[in-house]
Amino acid sequence: MSSATAEFHVPPRRFIAFLAMGFGMFMAILDIQIVSASLAEIQAGLSASSDEISWVQTSYLIAEVVMIPLSGFLGRLLSTRVLFAVSAAGFTLASALCATATTIDEMIVYRAIQGFIGGGMIPSVFAAAFTVFPASRRPVVSPLIGLIATLAPTIGPTVGGYVSHALSWHWLFLLNVPPGILVAITTWSLIDFDEPEPGLLRRFDWLGLGAMAVFLGSLEYVLEEGARDDWFDSSLILALALVSAAAALVFFVHVLRRHEPIVDLKAFGDRNFALGSLFSAVLGVGLYGLTYVYPLYLAQIRGHDSLQIGETLFVSGLAMFATAPIAGRLASKVDPRLMVMTGFLGFALGTWIMTDVTVQWDFDQLLVPQILRGASLMLCIVTINNLALGTLPPAKLKNASGLYNLMRNLGGAIGLAIINTVLNDRTDLHLARLHSSVAWGRAAVADRLQTLQAAFAAHGLDGSRAAVAELAAIARRQAHVMSFADVFFLLTLLFVSLAFLAFTLHRPRRAAAGGH
Repeated sequence: MSSATAEFHVPPRRFIAFLAMGFGMFMAILDIQIVSASLAEIQAGLSASSDEISWVQTSYLIAEVVMIPLSGFLGRLLSTRVLFAVSAAGFTLASALCATATTIDEMIVYRAIQGFIGGGMIPSVFAAAFTVFPASRRPVVSPLIGLIATLAPTIGPTVGGYVSHALSWHWLFLLNVPPGILVAITTWSLIDFDEPEPGLLRRFDWLGLGAMAVFLGSLEYVLEEGARDDWFDSSLILALALVSAAAALVFFVHVLRRHEPIVDLKAFGDRNFALGSLFSAVLGVGLYGLTYVYPLYLAQIRGHDSLQIGETLFVSGLAMFATAPIAGRLASKVDPRLMVMTGFLGFALGTWIMTDVTVQWDFDQLLVPQILRGASLMLCIVTINNLALGTLPPAKLKNASGLYNLMRNLGGAIGLAIINTVLNDRTDLHLARLHSSVAWGRAAVADRLQTLQAAFAAHGLDGSRAAVAELAAIARRQAHVMSFADVFFLLTLLFVSLAFLAFTLHRPRRAAAGGH
């Protein structure tokens, strides 16, 4: 075989193994959003309180955020084959256990196990994409992993809504079992990308692991629950924030001084990787933040159920499918910095359109912003993946992939925390302003009250009391919509800022990873 032919050739078993890995990653990411869309059904089935049910998500995310950066070290210690196959098998078993849960405590434990083990699959796929395949295959491989990483959380509400309506919440977890078994068997049989390094076990960084777990776990809890508990007005949130800060100090001082740390931060010394990780964090806001805001608006303002919400959001998924092959082809022909800029400006345009949102907006009005979001996600993630990981040497990819994926998850968590805080604070502010403007002496207010009183009285109700209650509900709903508009405006500013920051990246001259 000639050298030119070898550059383009990837053994079929490796390609099949990579596809199986991609499907495993898809399951792990999908399981976050597919469950979030059906928490009400799970709460009813387990007789859980509103405070307890949030832990179904929080326990998963805390465990996952610890495992993602740890996966780089474990991938070197155990090999990609062992780490991924064991993770897939463990994730499948944990999914089956979740379906058998009869109490909320059991569910929280099983979800934590599921999140921790599932977190080992996600970075492995990104690392494999840049070590197994030569640069000539990047226009195909990069859109594939980008599509998996962004499509899974986007269609999660659709799948979750359909499954919980058609079957029961147990099937949200049982659906993972058959494909999970297949992924575990396939990856164990076919992955041959690397060899384990058992000597690393003698130098295992237990202090670094403990500090990292406390730091990231506490931080994730603070970000997830802070807005709900009024941030530092809660003694628990304040205590965990201080614990997270102290653990972070110990972690960073320790790993920067250790020769073989549990997570090597030296990858951030590469300018493209550091800036790419920043872009990945903001992309997490666009991915997870908007996947949260749109359903929240449709549920609270329009009164839609999870299935109707999923059908509306599915437009973004279709836009991703349509854009993926285009983004792959453009990645090898167009300045990647221009692609990143275009992607973030597309995000900005979509959120700018949403600043005019009203209580009447529904599928038709959300169509263009959803298309812009889906197309922009693919343009951004394909290019950012290539810029951040595509020029790193193979030896650094496993560790760097964990850090890169961690940044996207933390970006999403920080974005959600800010979004919830803005929604709460601005709703109260707008409501206070509306109350001051809806004064009893104003003619428009008196006319509206009179109309409402007559309508309620015609149905045999206490017209005066019902009219005042209805007017208060209208003001509350309008204040809520105005707070959504404020969130979209802030997101617009964020995306525009990142669009122009794109040109601080270095255009990569060559790929240093696998296949060269």
